Amino acid sequence: MSSSVSSTTPSTSAAAAGSSAASALITSTGIGSGLNISAIVSALTNAEGAAQQTQITNQQDSLTAQVSAFGTFSSALSTLQATLSTLETPSDLAGFTAAVADKTVATATADNTAVAGNYSFAVQNLATPSILTSQPVTSASAVVGTGTLQISVGGQSTSVTIDSSDNTLAGIAAAINAAPNNPGVSASIITATDGSRLVLSGTATGAANAITVTETDTGTGLSQITNLTQTQAAQDANFTINGYAATSANNVVTGAISGVTIDLLAPTAANTPTSLSVSPDTSAAQTSIGTFVTAVNGVLASIQSLSGYDASTQTAGPLNGDPTLQAFQNQLSNILDQFKTGGSSGISSLADLGVTANAQGSLDSDSTTLANALSSNLTGVANLLGGPNGIATQIDALVTSYTGPGGLLATVNQGLQTGLTNLTQAQTQLNAQLATYSATLTAQYNAMDAAVAALKQTQTYLNAEFNPTSSSSSSSSTSSLSSGTTNT
Repeated sequence: MSSSVSSTTPSTSAAAAGSSAASALITSTGIGSGLNISAIVSALTNAEGAAQQTQITNQQDSLTAQVSAFGTFSSALSTLQATLSTLETPSDLAGFTAAVADKTVATATADNTAVAGNYSFAVQNLATPSILTSQPVTSASAVVGTGTLQISVGGQSTSVTIDSSDNTLAGIAAAINAAPNNPGVSASIITATDGSRLVLSGTATGAANAITVTETDTGTGLSQITNLTQTQAAQDANFTINGYAATSANNVVTGAISGVTIDLLAPTAANTPTSLSVSPDTSAAQTSIGTFVTAVNGVLASIQSLSGYDASTQTAGPLNGDPTLQAFQNQLSNILDQFKTGGSSGISSLADLGVTANAQGSLDSDSTTLANALSSNLTGVANLLGGPNGIATQIDALVTSYTGPGGLLATVNQGLQTGLTNLTQAQTQLNAQLATYSATLTAQYNAMDAAVAALKQTQTYLNAEFNPTSSSSSSSSTSSLSSGTTNT
C-alpha cells in the first residue's frame, strides 16, 4: 500500500527532470507563459520614462526654435547694417555729378566739395610730352659708337654709359630704358625705308618736362644720338573757363573748378566752346535711403513674426514674451523718431525726407518728398543721416551692440546652447535609467516565464500519472501503475 502511495508523488529526481525539461522548452521569452514579454517590457519602460521624455523633448524643441529665431533676427540686423555705411559718411551721400556737353573734348567728375553751376569751356591744346628723334642709321643692329650720355628731364638727369656690349641702336635704347634713376624717358626704335631711328619720348607732359641729351665724355662717338630732332615739343594744356585762360601741365585738370576733375581729350573747334555743368547727384542717395528703409522694415517684420501672437491662428512666435527683441525695437524707434533742433534748412527728422511710420508699425517712404529734399538740400539730408550723431551712425552702433563679438545676441545664444547641452546630458541619463529598468523587467518576466513553464511540465507529468487515459503519450506510465510496480 505504501508502495502504491509513494508512486503517486514525484520524486526529487523526477521534479529535477521536469525542471530540466521546462528549461529546455524555453528557447525565447514568453514561450512558457504565452505572454509577449518584449512588448510588455517595452510598454512599461515607455510609460516609466514618458513624463521625463516629454519634458526633455518639449524643452529641446523650444530651445532649438529659439536658436533658429535669433539667427533669423541676427540676419535681418546684418542686412540693415549693410545699408548704413553710405549713409554714415556725409561725403559719400552728398555727392555731385559733372558733365561736359561735348564728350569728345573732355569728361568731368565731381566730389562732395563741388558747387552746382554751369560753365562755358573750351580747349585750345592738350598737354604733350617731349619727343626727340635721332638721325637714321642702317638698321637697329648697326654699330653707332660708345661714350656717355646725359639725359635730363625737368631738372632731373641720369648718365648712361654705352660700351661695346650695347653700342648698337637697339643696345642704346635698352640701356636708356634700364638706366637707374631714369628721369622719365622711354626709348624706342622706328624703322622706315630710309633706316632706323632712336625715339626718346617723355613720360610726363608739360612745358617743364622737355628732354635734353648731351655726350659728357668729351668725345663724339655718340654724335648720331645727340644730334636729335624735336618732333614734338613739351607743352602745357591751354583751356578757358567762362572765357578765362588757364593752363595745366597734364591733361587731368584739378582745382580749376572747385571739387571738379576734368580729363582733357581734344581741342574744341575754333570759337565753339562747349558747356560743363555741375549738379547734385541725388539718384545714388535716393537709392541708398530707399534700401535703408526697406531693411528697417525687414527688421520690424522679423520682430513681429518672431515675438508676436497671431490671434487668427492662435499661434505665438518662437520668441513670444522674450524681452530682447522688444528692447531692440524700442531703442530703434527712439533713434528713428528723434528730432534734431537747429536742422539745416528744415531737414531735422526723417519725416522731412518723406519717411514716416504707418499704422502697421513699419515705415513708409514718399519718393516725391525725398527727391525734393535731396535736390534742395542734399548736404542737410546727409548731415541728418550721417556724421558722429547721425541717425545711421546711431543705428549702426545699436546693431553692433547686439550682433558684435560679445554682444547681446552672442550672450543669449550661448545660454541657449548651454541649455541644449544640459538637455542632451539629461537625455543620456534618462536613456541609461530606462535601459536598467528594461533589463530588470526583462529578467523578472523571464524568471516568471521559466516558472510557468516548469509548472506546466509538472502538470503534464501529474496528469499522465493520475489520468492514464488522458494521452496516448503516457501509456508507459499507465502500464507501470497497472502492473503495481513502483519507483523507489
